[in-house]
Amino acid sequence: LIPLSLSPPAGCFECCIKCLGGVPYASLVATILCFSGVALFCGCGHVALTGTLTMLENHFSRITSDHATLTLVIQILQYIIYGIASFFFVYAIVLLAEGFYTTSAIKKELQSDFKTTVCGRCITAFFMFLTYILALAFLGIFGFTAIPVFLFFNMWNTCAAMRSPTANITSPESICVDVRQYGERPASQSQPSTVFYLSYHLYIVAFAGAGATVIALIHYLMILGANWAYLKGAVTTHEYQDIKTKDDQDLEAEARSKEGQNSSSYS
Repeated sequence: LIPLSLSPPAGCFECCIKCLGGVPYASLVATILCFSGVALFCGCGHVALTGTLTMLENHFSRITSDHATLTLVIQILQYIIYGIASFFFVYAIVLLAEGFYTTSAIKKELQSDFKTTVCGRCITAFFMFLTYILALAFLGIFGFTAIPVFLFFNMWNTCAAMRSPTANITSPESICVDVRQYGERPASQSQPSTVFYLSYHLYIVAFAGAGATVIALIHYLMILGANWAYLKGAVTTHEYQDIKTKDDQDLEAEARSKEGQNSSSYS
């Protein structure tokens, strides 16, 4: 009888190790972080903007013309969120594919089969430049996202101060939030509703998502910079090795030629 082996075949194990060795783990972590950050920013930001508009129409201003400009701005921001979500979904996948390409090139370099091209290095440099621009842009978005968090936090504190016993106010519910102090025209708002609290927390999550996206882009930038430097250095090393090999071959051929001349003179 032939005993059955429970261990996997050697070929399968080597194939798995080879596949795992070709995964760009740094790019994979940055991609997951980017997807998570963009999803939180776009999803929570869109719902928070919708809640802000609903709260504005139901509580702060019943006349549409009074907040028509703000409504238009919120709608434009929501369309921008759609574009950001779509763009970063594609861009993160492209950067992950670039990570696979660079990892494959490095493996070939270790196997003395390095065949990267000038076009490949230029693509890496282009992605590095574009990622730098996007990191700066999203850093601005990160700062802009802090504005509604700051405003909602101040409103929350105002309501808490109005309801405090030390405020000595007989009817705090009637003057809890007055958005005219934040630059809005409509009159007072009663005690903040559930939409207010939900929008406030969603703005906080969107703010955190924007920060996570900035970190992911900085991570991408470091990866691309390291990949470009490695590819550039590897090309220089291989060019030096090719020149050295050619010189050694010329010297060897010259030495053989001299040996042939010497042997013919002795004969």
